[in-house]
Amino acid sequence: MTIKEIKHCSFCGIEQSASIPLIAGAEGYICGACVALAHQVVSNWSRKKALSKMQDTLPIPAKIKDHLDQYVIGQQLAKEILAVAVYNHYKRLKHESGDAGLGQFDKDVEIGKSNLLLIGPSGTGKTLLASTLAKIVGVPFVVADATTLTQAGYVGDDVENILVRLLDVADGNMANAEWGIVYLDEIDKLARSPEQPTGTRDVSGEGVQQALLRLVEGSQVKLPNKGRHSKDGVDVIMDTRNILFIAGGSFPGLEKHVEKRLVPTNSAIGFHAAVNQTVEKPNLEAMLNATQPSDLRKFGLIPEFIGRFPVLAPLEPLDVDALIRVLTEPKNALVKQYQQLFAFEGVELVFAHDALVAIAEKAIERDTGARGLRSIMEQILRKSMFDIPSRNDVERCVVDADVVNGFGEVRVEQKTDEPRREQAG
Repeated sequence: MTIKEIKHCSFCGIEQSASIPLIAGAEGYICGACVALAHQVVSNWSRKKALSKMQDTLPIPAKIKDHLDQYVIGQQLAKEILAVAVYNHYKRLKHESGDAGLGQFDKDVEIGKSNLLLIGPSGTGKTLLASTLAKIVGVPFVVADATTLTQAGYVGDDVENILVRLLDVADGNMANAEWGIVYLDEIDKLARSPEQPTGTRDVSGEGVQQALLRLVEGSQVKLPNKGRHSKDGVDVIMDTRNILFIAGGSFPGLEKHVEKRLVPTNSAIGFHAAVNQTVEKPNLEAMLNATQPSDLRKFGLIPEFIGRFPVLAPLEPLDVDALIRVLTEPKNALVKQYQQLFAFEGVELVFAHDALVAIAEKAIERDTGARGLRSIMEQILRKSMFDIPSRNDVERCVVDADVVNGFGEVRVEQKTDEPRREQAG
């Protein structure tokens, strides 16, 4: 009588049974759990190789902020928050792609992600921060406009199309796309309007917030079939667990909700009520810095959506001095851009300091922030840009405050030696 050999998994040693089948190899056996674990290890090897190709060195927060400083003026707090978020994102990627061996995954600490919400008035640099960040990071980066999103089944973009674009930026490499960063612009436009009836279907507001929950929290999302993304008819699934989401919006009127919470209202009436009690109201910057999730809920965002963005980064409004720096200091400053345009015609463009002050003041009057500076510059220089290509005797154009305020024209200085050369010839 022969004793029946009991088969064991060559990796974990578990015995074969009716509920635990083993896969036979040339010199051993392996169970299903070890197969899944081995697949995870091999996937991490390929992820680590892909990460080293995307980014050679881990950018520290100070380096990221220094790069942002070259393009964006002010907003020191928002820059620090963004720099830390991106740095931690890279650390999470290196952790996920580490050389963990078999059986080590349960011992590792799983690092969660902290999505960001940028809050600030229009023209303070939210979108510019995101686009500049895209130049720094070595992972796929995509900017999505929340105003184009609608619920599934309605005209517009489904929220899953954001992930399709991220996969396109990653050149179809799913492993790289699952490490990407997504910036959701104009997120405040998804707030539910308080005037809207409760029974009305809000296909581009609250419904989109609910649809975004799955993407933002980290889950397996099936991508829409876009032809080349599907393989042999199999659905393409993207894991959003390691995708960092950054949302930004101007949130007009949010300060009113913050003010109601911070400044007590004097509703007492009668003979004993206090008279002429005046409470100093905090400025816009202080109110944005004091924003709490409850204020965002009153603005119209649902609590579940707010909870997916635990880090709030306020951007302060730009004053005259900051706008002057925006005009002159960044690498792609507007003054430098227009000076280059005039230099192509062989003309030097000069802005007096009082002209820069007047341009900044006009932008503040229009309440457009830095975004409105270009329209003011175009209005000032339009006639000069029209006339100068037709002339070859202009050496310098000077802009002062009177030109900005509409009381004068750009002063044109002609070349002094050009006519003499023509006569001598």
